[in-house]
Amino acid sequence: MRSGFVTLVGRPNVGKSTLVNAMCGRKVSIVSDKPQTTRHRVMGVLSTADTQLVFVDTPGLHKPQTALGERVNATALDSVSDVDVVCLVIDATKPFGSGDKWVARHLDMPNAIVIVNKIDAAKSNQLLAQLTAVNSLNAREYFPVSAVTGAGMPELVAYLTAQLPEGPEYFPADTISDQPEERWVAELVREQLLAVTHDELPYSIATRVTEWEWPRVRVEIIVERDSQKGMVIGKGGLVLKEVGKLARAQLPEGVFLELFVKVDKDWQRKPDRVERLGY
Repeated sequence: MRSGFVTLVGRPNVGKSTLVNAMCGRKVSIVSDKPQTTRHRVMGVLSTADTQLVFVDTPGLHKPQTALGERVNATALDSVSDVDVVCLVIDATKPFGSGDKWVARHLDMPNAIVIVNKIDAAKSNQLLAQLTAVNSLNAREYFPVSAVTGAGMPELVAYLTAQLPEGPEYFPADTISDQPEERWVAELVREQLLAVTHDELPYSIATRVTEWEWPRVRVEIIVERDSQKGMVIGKGGLVLKEVGKLARAQLPEGVFLELFVKVDKDWQRKPDRVERLGY
């Protein structure tokens, strides 16, 4: 048996969660076009008859301005120690800049690999410029891929598999993620909120399960101000109803999902509140 852990790190919105989902062949992390969608470390598991790859999806590294930002940055940086392979993920459609270099300085680049993601959305001159720029990182290997179309993904997974040491089966073969079911449901609700609410809301929203009597599940949506509560609920409750509908569509049939909105003033700037919400 060969097994091991592979951590993906990078700036927000470079596609780490989409990559993990694509490599696992199942959705294990929520995805959104909003920055800092991922707040927890999430493990996705790919098992075959004689190998087990455990992918560690991490929050996007950024300049923190709140207690929440500091916590998710620490989560990401802690995830690069004691793993078998570290992957720095770069967005092929964005210039290679100071943010990418800042992340790289926190890694042992000669032993890391660079994944240039979103090549399907990049123009040929963009991709060439990006590949030329990242070569300065002196990484072990470079992989241009598209998590959306699958281009370059088989080669990437084959390479990562070859790097695994001999080891135990860390998870049962039918496991796809280490996330507790309660967190997964709460995250599904937050994913749909990110999709339907205004740009200023994503950073202020947190979700948590407060009741779990399957198939009855109650999810609390926390915002920072009364005005945000109104935006989440929507006129006549339409926004909240749409979020519930979209979340239920990804849950087993028969689930009774209740959504409630609560105001916790400036929660993301208070370390004790951030910790109590599980970050």
